[in-house]
Amino acid sequence: MIAIYTLTSALHDENAVEASTREFLSGLDFEYQLKGADYSDYGSSDLNLIYVRTGGTEGVFKPLLPRLLSLTRQPVYLLTSGKSNSLAASMEILSYLRQNGIKGEIIHGSNRFITERVLQLQRIESARKLFSGKKFGVIGKPSDWLIASGADYDAVKDKMGIKLIDIPIEELVDGINSLQEDSVGARIACGEALFDAAKPVQDAAPGAYRIYKALKVLIAKYDLAGLTLRCFDLLTSVHNTGCLALAMLNSEGYVATCEGDIPAMLSMAIGKAVTGVSGFQANPSSIDPSSGEVVFAHCTIPLNMVTRYEFDTHFESGIGLGVRGHLREGDVTVFKVSGDLKRHFIEEATLLRNQSKQDLCRTQVVLKMSDTAYFLTNPIGNHHIILPGHCKDRLEALLR
Repeated sequence: MIAIYTLTSALHDENAVEASTREFLSGLDFEYQLKGADYSDYGSSDLNLIYVRTGGTEGVFKPLLPRLLSLTRQPVYLLTSGKSNSLAASMEILSYLRQNGIKGEIIHGSNRFITERVLQLQRIESARKLFSGKKFGVIGKPSDWLIASGADYDAVKDKMGIKLIDIPIEELVDGINSLQEDSVGARIACGEALFDAAKPVQDAAPGAYRIYKALKVLIAKYDLAGLTLRCFDLLTSVHNTGCLALAMLNSEGYVATCEGDIPAMLSMAIGKAVTGVSGFQANPSSIDPSSGEVVFAHCTIPLNMVTRYEFDTHFESGIGLGVRGHLREGDVTVFKVSGDLKRHFIEEATLLRNQSKQDLCRTQVVLKMSDTAYFLTNPIGNHHIILPGHCKDRLEALLR
């Protein structure tokens, strides 16, 4: 829902202002609720607009601002008309916001421009609300080799509203060991692809499914919207892999990443808010700077992202159950944020083909990219998120 709150002063004729307001708002082609000057529920809607009806409102806005900031993290959006010095007052207010390091924007122009911008902002703010206030679990610390993939927990909470919760890997292992293997449940969950898998992979399926069920217990216990798992520890502790569990959790609407990679998890959360799917967490395996082709690979992928999938062993260990997914060729976006949310990389690309080489992680895609120098000169860790479609503009808008 879009809520419009009015900001006015006593310097203008009220009847004239009301008539002008009705005329202005009647030309906008979106549904809204007009809240008037009652700001008691400001911030509760998907998008909250302040309609600066007249000039002389700057002094009214200034003492109101602390209350608004206490109610929402949303930028201050100033809706303006071309009458009664509405735009001039909005410019003074926006200047004040900028001087104080507060995000804001003036929405002004033709009725068509305003309508399109407001609807775009509604989509952005609705996406932002999807992860605000949510809890994400860090099950075990980041893998030892992810020396650049930690996170600033306070910055994540402040900027995204996400609370990161540390959960000992031992708690997961104890949960796995407390569950009985469910061969029937595993076969149902894996589907027909399991029947075509090699015998060791079929034998590993019940154990892989048990990891999934144990993770679901932790999700319920801690009320998690997502998690990242120090999955390589499971190779020695339960002699299986988390690849199936993460593939299933992502396809069910959770955000789930490998190797305890928190920035990858945050990137997935943002990507999911924009596209509706978690995205494919993968690392570049080879880069051809001259052609712009980059091979990305990993042993798990959300099952709702692929056109089909097969099962194999986990590449590095040769045990357990890995997922070889096949993605649709065409437009994709490669995305990553840093653990303190101060940096991000977004590049639109083309998925040229899937491949199945034996010396790489099981899901492998070849992308054509215009910018490969980033990976070799200034990368944000090794894992990146591949999202379907071209969505750079929406991601950029969400990260502003």
